[in-house]
Amino acid sequence: METQVREIKEQVLQAAKEMHEQGLVVSVWGNLSARIPETDQIVVTPSGVDYRTMQIDDLVVVEMGTGNVIEGRLRPTSELALHLAILKARSDVNAVMHTHSIYASACSTVHKEIPPIVEDLAQVVGGSVSVARYALPGTPELGACAVKSLGRKNAVLLSNHGVVGVGPNVMEALRVCQIVEKGARIFAIAKTIGSPALLSVDDVEYLRNNYQNCYGQVKQEV
Repeated sequence: METQVREIKEQVLQAAKEMHEQGLVVSVWGNLSARIPETDQIVVTPSGVDYRTMQIDDLVVVEMGTGNVIEGRLRPTSELALHLAILKARSDVNAVMHTHSIYASACSTVHKEIPPIVEDLAQVVGGSVSVARYALPGTPELGACAVKSLGRKNAVLLSNHGVVGVGPNVMEALRVCQIVEKGARIFAIAKTIGSPALLSVDDVEYLRNNYQNCYGQVKQEV
């Protein structure tokens, strides 16, 4: 069990640092969580700790059912309720990443969903990136709004706030957030040129299924 927890902590720490290094968050904002397999526990990033100095012992283990800290000396992210809501609602999701990337956050401020205009966005998200109704950060309402708008897709915009990306593991959640930001940039640029053409519903479904079942060297479990 200790080895398993350590492995998940290492994965979370690596992804959290990459999230910061790639400019998806700045300073201490944004957060990340991951399930510990075959337990009712998750590893989450701590509240208010700079990613540049974050260490593995700063990460916190939380019981999903109660939200209680069962391991760690620091307080968990202030967005714990958001993570718990999504993980409880989606048994196929093992990792949740919340970022404040520039272009995607800009879309969230004008309450404009990011449509499926490029193939990789359709592949990793499964459709448009919808905008959840606004709720204050750290509240159960934010989690409920995110879950509702997320549905069965892998990303959602939080109104006037940022992005949530989910996946079967932390690196896939990071990939989702990367592709959402890339898609938001392309969307913003395309809108200055003309009216972006959207992929059809059938094409999005094909691309998503192909990504889940055929893409890469090993079939992904979702």
